[in-house]
Amino acid sequence: MSDSETGVLELEVVALRRESDCVLSVELADPERRLLPAWEPGAHIDLWLPEQVRQYSLLGDPAERHRYRIAVLREPASAGGSRYVHETLRPGELVEVGGPRNNFPLVAAEGYLFIAGGIGITPLLPMIRRVEAEGRDWRLLYGGRSHRSMAFLPELAPYGDKVAPRPFDEFGHLDLAAALGEPTEGLAVYCCGPEGLITAVEERCEAWPAGTLHVERFSARPRDDEDDLQAFELVLSRSDRRLSVPPDCTALDILDAAGIDVPNACRDGVCGSCELPVLKGRPLHRDSLTEPDRTDAFLPCVSRAQTPELVLDL
Repeated sequence: MSDSETGVLELEVVALRRESDCVLSVELADPERRLLPAWEPGAHIDLWLPEQVRQYSLLGDPAERHRYRIAVLREPASAGGSRYVHETLRPGELVEVGGPRNNFPLVAAEGYLFIAGGIGITPLLPMIRRVEAEGRDWRLLYGGRSHRSMAFLPELAPYGDKVAPRPFDEFGHLDLAAALGEPTEGLAVYCCGPEGLITAVEERCEAWPAGTLHVERFSARPRDDEDDLQAFELVLSRSDRRLSVPPDCTALDILDAAGIDVPNACRDGVCGSCELPVLKGRPLHRDSLTEPDRTDAFLPCVSRAQTPELVLDL
């Protein structure tokens, strides 16, 4: 078993549990019950499924090093991943797992507002457990289609009125105006859920102090610049190679074609596994993770260049 952050583990499915009418939790362990790589709240793993890789947030206790726990939403429009987990995966089977990686870390703050939509509750559960143990102020606004569709409500029940479940069929859309009405110094806002919810929270937090909002997307951020993409050059500083990236190819495609192995999983700017260090030039970040003004790294699966060339530490 590898302890590398980008290593691939072969883990055993040790338990499956239905958490709602559309969510199944999966517990994974080393076949020989060895310790698994450590992780912190907000981390996710890559799960290798037949012909695809999917990212799932870890929702267990980081102190429990003998197992990982994830949750999988049964999606009607599934490309096969969620359907496979719900219909085919069984205890005792072995699956390949990559990570863990953390693109959604819990920062120190005076207080926390957690906002979850549907399966977006999963990365927030370990955060809630952590801040509660530390005696910090927090509250959770949790929306879903219906009470039956909302996973982990029994686990949240002991927190009492710190948790506000708001199923849509009873309450309508989450009242973000009330939750985010007045900018508050020292409050960290964490949001995970569907794109519509994240976009609405981002708009509400525009007037809040910089660094207040932290979001995680389970799918790629919508892009509207496909017709404006420009060619650029990749300069590989270690090998003194130069590669041209045309408008209709990604940098990762070009690196693959040149025989340069770059770890990758989602290829859609969500997981962060392909991040590369930039020595010179200005990236055009089109992923869902990187801050727009960051110049020292980029994700070649979707991001490009604002300058004619990018010099990589590669």
